[in-house]
Amino acid sequence: MNIQTTQQNGTVTIILNGKLDTFSSNQAMVEIDNQLAAYSQIKSLVCDMSGVDYISSSGLRIMLKLAKQYKDFTIIEVKPDVYEVFNMTGFTKMMPIKKALRQLSIDGCTEIGRGGVGIVYRIDDETIIKVFREGTTLDTVQTEIMMSKEAFVFGMPTAISFDIVRVGTQYGLVYELLRAETLSECLSREPERIDEFAQLYADVFRQMHNIEVPATTCIPSALERQEQAIRHIGRYFDTASIDLLLEIASYIPPCNRLLHCDLQAKNAMLQNGEVMLIDMGEVAYGHPVIDLAYAHSSMVSFTGDYEKVIGIPRDLGKDLYQRMLSYYFKGMGVAETAHRIKQIEAVACIRNFSWLSLSDSFPEALVRECQENFAKRVTSRKDYLLDICRTLSDWTV
Repeated sequence: MNIQTTQQNGTVTIILNGKLDTFSSNQAMVEIDNQLAAYSQIKSLVCDMSGVDYISSSGLRIMLKLAKQYKDFTIIEVKPDVYEVFNMTGFTKMMPIKKALRQLSIDGCTEIGRGGVGIVYRIDDETIIKVFREGTTLDTVQTEIMMSKEAFVFGMPTAISFDIVRVGTQYGLVYELLRAETLSECLSREPERIDEFAQLYADVFRQMHNIEVPATTCIPSALERQEQAIRHIGRYFDTASIDLLLEIASYIPPCNRLLHCDLQAKNAMLQNGEVMLIDMGEVAYGHPVIDLAYAHSSMVSFTGDYEKVIGIPRDLGKDLYQRMLSYYFKGMGVAETAHRIKQIEAVACIRNFSWLSLSDSFPEALVRECQENFAKRVTSRKDYLLDICRTLSDWTV
């Protein structure tokens, strides 16, 4: 048994490699004690078992002793066979024990979508994987899978999320999708069916916006997150610009409806005529205008390589989105529908720029383009946009 320890910010990590059997356990405990004694202060203790293939009852007693000695004690990177021993003996109920993430390769896999936080690939006919940007924390990925499952329970038509994996040094999230295609892929192949696809697109928005999210949910507020995103991009825009975006946001009425917050054509997948949603990292609750405005920002006023991100030409994407709105507001008068569309376009000004908060490593040229667009699309239209936003109180859900 090889034992090493490291320390960072008061957390000491024990790295074990070998078998924790009856023969090695006594000496292992002595060595662990000796190495831990070298640290003057241990706020938390982590045991990395990625190199352990076997653990006996003697090895279990080492873990039990450490858990008693250190209140903040966690075992991580546990291989499946060893985890099963911990589970059968009840240790998983006594202390935090985390399984090792399996490794997946995306070599040869087809990219089917990309966004600010990651890229989605098709693994095979049954599964896809979202690979998160380098530097994304495990907590962020765990939050996405938790929200995905919660939204699924509420009734959002989501792809079933399986597990978190590693793709090299990055994290990935695996979803089940049986022979599904993105809305962009379907529209590219059969553009003559655009009206049918627009109806399905509108239906999934309405389905979500009819779902009320209870106060006990772990799903966050879209309004609160939107304000955080606006403040985050203060590194790119002056104070007056940030204040203007915050003022626009302040007119959005509070609401508790389920929102996807990134429902562009590559995040909607069709399987046997049914729409399922992927990329659940921005799921929130709030007013439907936020969801529709965010989609407008992606499908109409997107800044960057439109075809690479959305998967279809901009004109085709705009046509799909505009037809979707006509179905979403079906039964509403022409004048009222036109008014709602103006409200959506005004609120979309927030997402047109707040998406820069998704990463701190966007190219400088892209940031400059956003800054130039802000002057043309927002600053020069300030009074008009605020007048429109002041009417948002008339949009009742």
